[in-house]
Amino acid sequence: MATAVPPVVGRMVSALREFTIAQRTIALIGLGVLVLGATALGFWLARPSYTPLFSGLQAADASLVVEQLQADNVPYQLTDGGGTILVPQENVYDQRLKAASSGLPAAEADGYSLLDSVGVTSSEFQQDVTYKRALEGELASTVASLDGVKGASVQLAIPEETVFTENAAEPTASVFVETQPGRGLTKEQVQAVVHLTSAAIEGLTPANVAVVDSSGKVLSAVGSGAVGSADEQATDYEQRVSAAVQGVLDRVVGVGNATVAVAADMSTDTTERISETYGGRKTALTETSDSESYTGTGGGSGGGVLGPDNIAVPEGANGTGEYLNESASRTNAVDKVVETSSIPAGQVRRQSISVAIDAAAAGGVDVDALSNLVSSAAGVDNQRGDSLAVEVVPFNTQAAEQAAAALAAAQAAEEAARQEELIRGGIIAAAVVLGLAMAAFFIARARRRDRREPLESPEEFELEEMRTLARLGSAPTAAVTAPPATTSIPAVLPAVAQAPAIEALPTARPELAAGASTQADRQRAAVGHLAATDPARTAEFLRALIDGDSGTAPAAAKPAAPAPAGTPAQDPSAAPATAPAAAENVPA
Repeated sequence: MATAVPPVVGRMVSALREFTIAQRTIALIGLGVLVLGATALGFWLARPSYTPLFSGLQAADASLVVEQLQADNVPYQLTDGGGTILVPQENVYDQRLKAASSGLPAAEADGYSLLDSVGVTSSEFQQDVTYKRALEGELASTVASLDGVKGASVQLAIPEETVFTENAAEPTASVFVETQPGRGLTKEQVQAVVHLTSAAIEGLTPANVAVVDSSGKVLSAVGSGAVGSADEQATDYEQRVSAAVQGVLDRVVGVGNATVAVAADMSTDTTERISETYGGRKTALTETSDSESYTGTGGGSGGGVLGPDNIAVPEGANGTGEYLNESASRTNAVDKVVETSSIPAGQVRRQSISVAIDAAAAGGVDVDALSNLVSSAAGVDNQRGDSLAVEVVPFNTQAAEQAAAALAAAQAAEEAARQEELIRGGIIAAAVVLGLAMAAFFIARARRRDRREPLESPEEFELEEMRTLARLGSAPTAAVTAPPATTSIPAVLPAVAQAPAIEALPTARPELAAGASTQADRQRAAVGHLAATDPARTAEFLRALIDGDSGTAPAAAKPAAPAPAGTPAQDPSAAPATAPAAAENVPA
């Protein structure tokens, strides 16, 4: 047994069949957009929300955790090169508890936890090594917590303690930093790592901490601190000086009316200098004085006997003499200051600054005063050999105009593209709305068309039938020249009911009564019978219907039907006008 199609579906199919090709295309586009939007929304709502289960895992730990998730049939995602595992949010806590019960992640012990395994039978060397490893682990975990740092490793070189302080070596440290992809350490972060490491070890100075990143770049060197290449240092210095000078020029001559170029010569050598300074009193440091004198007369010969060490001894004592020898040495105490300084690399040996000012904007500018301002802002040192040049020259604005035109064109193109996108979206939305509106309109029209007309009462049907048969059975007469008399419907109905036209079609009524139940069916049967018996009257009937539908009065008036017996006679001249008047006053 065939299933009956619901009325709503049938009406929709009928409405769709009446669509034109353009309407069907718009309706299909709108339906496709709605289906795609509903499908995308369904997928988005059905997608689970993933949350990190563990992050920063080693490869071995990540493999074990993934095996556990696969055994439990829990969906997961791997990110950060396999170091982070994501699972649906509703499974996070259960999986963490299961992993903890299985001893996952099984990370190696580091930091001060290493001291927990040190026993009383450990040697002093083992204790020292374990303590150093604990310090290294704690420092590495602290450095790895910095923003942008993925991992870190610290190695300490701590010398053995000795009683000879002059021969004691200083401790040093090296820090290896692995940054996240696309990230790097700033100078402030490098200084933080250096000071954090030096402050954690007794006797370690910031100058003895080396920091290296994963690309092999030295961020801080032992003995010189945070360093960079000579070109980088020169570039940083030039940018700082240029920004300072440009700020002064922009306030004086306006933005875009001056340009600054700085060339700096930086030293790449590390120098140590020792200087001694004495007090203000000008005195010799060491004084030495010698005096020798001899007095006496001699009467003997000048000869004598040689004594020890080949020294002549006089033979006799017949002479007197005196001999005096004095020697003095004195060291004066003066103020003395000894200074030892270390000059790291990156010192400015010489710099050259050139400033160009647009002639159009330098009308009332004092060039000498401006030169003094630039010299002070740049820190020019004439004794060092720095040079400064300030010139007023006309600027070439062609490049600026071309850049402005290109920028305006780009903005216009972007605005046009945005407008085009908006228009395209509006057209699509309007097409979808129009398609839906047209579909609703045609469905509503199909529903109104399917509604049945209300049945008329028997009295109204009899009145309409008698009026139609009276018009069809009347013979044409002369045109009505006088206006029709106003006659009420009850006065005309008896005359219409007794009209000969009713008897002229004796077979119409039985056929109408037997085959039709509505007014339209009965009229259709009457017209069919009349067309078979009298085609001329049928044409006259159709003409009368057309004139009545268009609201135009008929050209020729129909004669009134003869009055039944017992009805008072009327004036023959008024008879032709009575029937049309009655016919005109009968409601359609």
